[in-house]
Amino acid sequence: MPRPILPFLLLTAVLAGGSAPALAQKAKVKVKTKTEKPAEPAAAPTDWSVTYANTITEADLRKHLTVLASDEYEGRETGEKGQKMAADYLAARFKELGLAGPVTGSDNPYLQHFTMERSRWAYDQMQLQIGKQSFKPLQDYYVGGSAAFAQATTLQPVFVGYGIEQEGYNDYAGLDVAGKDLIILGGEPLKDGKPLLGKDGKPSKWADSRAKESLAMRKNPRSVFVINPDAEKFGQLLARIKPYLGQARMNFPGKQGPARAASFSVAPAVGYALLGSNAAGVAKYQAAVAQAGQPVKSPFKPAKVTVRAPRQTETFATENVLGLLEGGDKKDELLVLSAHYDHLGIQDGKVFNGADDDGSGTVSVLELAEAFTRAKAEGHGPRRSILFLAVTGEEKGLFGSEYYTDNPVIPLAQTVADLNMDMVGRYDDKHKAGDQYVELVGSDKLSSELHAINEEANRKYTQLDLGYRYNDPNDPERVYYRSDHYNFAKHKVPVIFYTTGDHADYHQASDDVDKIEFPLMTKRAQLVFHTAWELVNRDNRIVVDSNKP
Repeated sequence: MPRPILPFLLLTAVLAGGSAPALAQKAKVKVKTKTEKPAEPAAAPTDWSVTYANTITEADLRKHLTVLASDEYEGRETGEKGQKMAADYLAARFKELGLAGPVTGSDNPYLQHFTMERSRWAYDQMQLQIGKQSFKPLQDYYVGGSAAFAQATTLQPVFVGYGIEQEGYNDYAGLDVAGKDLIILGGEPLKDGKPLLGKDGKPSKWADSRAKESLAMRKNPRSVFVINPDAEKFGQLLARIKPYLGQARMNFPGKQGPARAASFSVAPAVGYALLGSNAAGVAKYQAAVAQAGQPVKSPFKPAKVTVRAPRQTETFATENVLGLLEGGDKKDELLVLSAHYDHLGIQDGKVFNGADDDGSGTVSVLELAEAFTRAKAEGHGPRRSILFLAVTGEEKGLFGSEYYTDNPVIPLAQTVADLNMDMVGRYDDKHKAGDQYVELVGSDKLSSELHAINEEANRKYTQLDLGYRYNDPNDPERVYYRSDHYNFAKHKVPVIFYTTGDHADYHQASDDVDKIEFPLMTKRAQLVFHTAWELVNRDNRIVVDSNKP
């Protein structure tokens, strides 16, 4: 109910010398009072990191990956047609986004060309003949090592038993094998079906022929023949590794390193011919060793063998792809966002599309580039410059990132960090569908601030489960040393390597786009964006205050 106003008017009249009745007449007029409204609360400032991270979408990631990981790109093997097509695609996209091409002296400022050398076994020119028998490469045997027999050469091999050397058991005792051609029996001695040299009935390290080959190579032979005593297992092994046997060994010209003796892995039939024996003769020798618990005198008279195992060597050009977004008041400092875009090419008639390895990281770089260029176009550009770097040659030895870090377009002293993505589109064999996670490698090895920034970005924005199992210095897979971030880390540039870990399609022809988990891949890319946003916009560059192994 309204408050009465008549007493107030009468008092006013008396004080003014007026008559009360006259004023009472006027008292009927309504008087309005003005009240001030409370001030509106200040609007929260816009979080531009969220605005532009949200421009990274499943649809765009899928669009680019469907192109780069298609059969048309032939597996993007370094130096081959598909890799060149991918380089052109990436360069065109960087140009379309408005990034600068920072490579001087190149026919295309987005392409950093460099020369590589590749060498592979010429299986179509190989020869292995024992007496009148000729054996077929990639059927009866395959070759490792690097030292070639360029011309047909006759050998007189030396049998060295199981090729084992350890305390209490030595097949090399009394033998001078330097410069010789050695025959080694695969497997290890068994007694009553159990490994003679193993513990608790378990195989010893000598069950793995690689341990024997490694020992043999340290004795400087000319060549080594390792006999697989099980024909079925030899066939299974050959079928599994055959796609890789024709692959080239790559390096920078003049850096192939010392030649390693040729190593012939042979089926039992080849082994019997080498030893001048048969299955029964080899079984008898194995039983004698088991009975003695020691190496026994060889009953074999190895046959002469004629071998030809040439290598083909050639130089070729390949290229990294670079796009530069110039920063603002701190443009002389640089953040690198990287991924490798090469893969394994065509093996045994099958295209290895590498959708996850590393098409996923490559298209994530494209999306990060689009997000940051849009931010700059709308007046929210980064204070520091950003280099979007797609490197080649990773699968053959991290060569593209090695070349870039040896020949950077902006000095490494001005590079604040490298955020590298390699396999960010799948679940690994330690996780199940629905797990929201990413594995991080190297984040705390050089900069405690970098580690903390990424952790905070994840807590605030993406809430992924961050795994660090590959950060263990004793990681048997040595993942820290196996992707392109490492070439920055070895120059003391702080790094984070984002990955998902291995899965059943790793380095298989089945690594295709239809298996990519695009929603999870999008969230991982957004975490990289949020971390990058802080790195390029903070007042001070992150410190280098650690040096973990």
